[in-house]
Amino acid sequence: MLARPETRRCTECGLPYGAAGFACYHGDIDQGPAYWSDRGILCSPKCSLAHWKRRDADGSLPSVPAADPFLLDQPPFRRR
Repeated sequence: MLARPETRRCTECGLPYGAAGFACYHGDIDQGPAYWSDRGILCSPKCSLAHWKRRDADGSLPSVPAADPFLLDQPPFRRR
């Protein structure tokens, strides 16, 4: 049987979710990733900063925080 492709990877470096070195919320994989954006999950503070710098340079920073990608049934965050 063929292995399914990993669908959850860091949007910057491609590290698969759950791999050694992938930062999870409170260090627990069941809590989800520690970093994410509206374009996907990020594996580390280093990739999070690189993602922000790249999006700032190309003018595509979001105007509101991204919703947790592992809580798809929840409404997105809203500014007050």
